[in-house]
Amino acid sequence: MGIELKNRVAVITGGANGIGRETVLAFARAGAAVAVWDMAEEAGQAVVAEIESSGGRGIFFKVNITSQAEVEAAVTATRGKFDRIDILINNAGILRDAQLVKVKDSEVVGKMSEADFDAVISVNLKGVFNCTQAVAPVMIRQGYGRIVNASSVVGLYGNFGQTNYVATKAGVIGMTKVWARELGKRGITVNAIAPGFIATDMTKAMPEKVLQSMIDHTPLGRLGQPADIAYAYLFLASDEAGFINGAVLNVDGGVVVGT
Repeated sequence: MGIELKNRVAVITGGANGIGRETVLAFARAGAAVAVWDMAEEAGQAVVAEIESSGGRGIFFKVNITSQAEVEAAVTATRGKFDRIDILINNAGILRDAQLVKVKDSEVVGKMSEADFDAVISVNLKGVFNCTQAVAPVMIRQGYGRIVNASSVVGLYGNFGQTNYVATKAGVIGMTKVWARELGKRGITVNAIAPGFIATDMTKAMPEKVLQSMIDHTPLGRLGQPADIAYAYLFLASDEAGFINGAVLNVDGGVVVGT
């Protein structure tokens, strides 16, 4: 018997494309009503239409998760549609890669910009904080909730050229462990997943040499698929995972990160 989320309501951030889209579809197949929070309106409406064409329940809200006001409004709107929120999947994230300082012939020729640092922190770290802080009171009143945050293997091991991204993903792990302690007594579990190298549109655009390096560092000998992450989210959001709290689940094919 597969995981059942009938009568559950899930909010999935960044649900319009890539891993988020696959997660939305997986949750809908499991019986959940899904609220897709994303900035990509056309893609978000499309995935909701796909859910509804198969008899599922979904709704799209255009939400900038770096804005507390927009997140609070989305919580109100989601509850207005579905009455409750049982699951929060903090999936949304962005990349703005650059070296801390780029050196050529002993001279600094480039560096990570302040704007790129701030943008990644705002979405990947503050956005997770905003969404969780806004949804937690709903779950507390219900006496039930599942929160799953997207970290990354690079948040555990570091990665070349990703100071901003790694900082956010390590920070997400720290917040996950704090919230597991604070919210566990309220019937809410908080966990994180740490994906490895996943085949998304973002990775497909990378040079072949870089892609092969990713595969070479993965003992299973392939990139992960969006569905691999979606099913990890699905398990941690289920009643079957009810005694898992404060955990970080690596979904990475056994990856060993190198530089």
